[in-house]
Amino acid sequence: MNVKTILAAKGGDIISIEPTADLAAAAKLLSKHRIGAVVICGAGGRLSGILSERDIVRAVAEHGASALAIPVGQVMTRNVITCGENDSISDLMERMTAGKFRHMPVLKSDRLIGVISIGDVVKSRVQEIESDAAAMRDYIQTA
Repeated sequence: MNVKTILAAKGGDIISIEPTADLAAAAKLLSKHRIGAVVICGAGGRLSGILSERDIVRAVAEHGASALAIPVGQVMTRNVITCGENDSISDLMERMTAGKFRHMPVLKSDRLIGVISIGDVVKSRVQEIESDAAAMRDYIQTA
């Protein structure tokens, strides 16, 4: 199973925000969509960063409540690890675990086509295991 399979099932909806928006707006966006990270798109809609709930918590811990007025561009992760639609699920699991992050933008020819979360990865892996188990049960019953 690969990233393309996950995107086909979940869709390619992308929630994004501009780097000039403040952290309060980003927090509201995360809450509204019930997501843990938002991609930051710059000129031409190109990926320029990602902002997670953890990034917001760190900013608040460092600056207090005034952090909510800080532009997203000052807090976001700039060195974003991305994947392609042909990357395997096991590769994503390894990269997310090693990097200790839970969201990965998906690029196709440098164009953002989706975002995969660790929840998406786990869900697809569980479905794959359940399918394999069902096939094994069917095989045993017909043998």
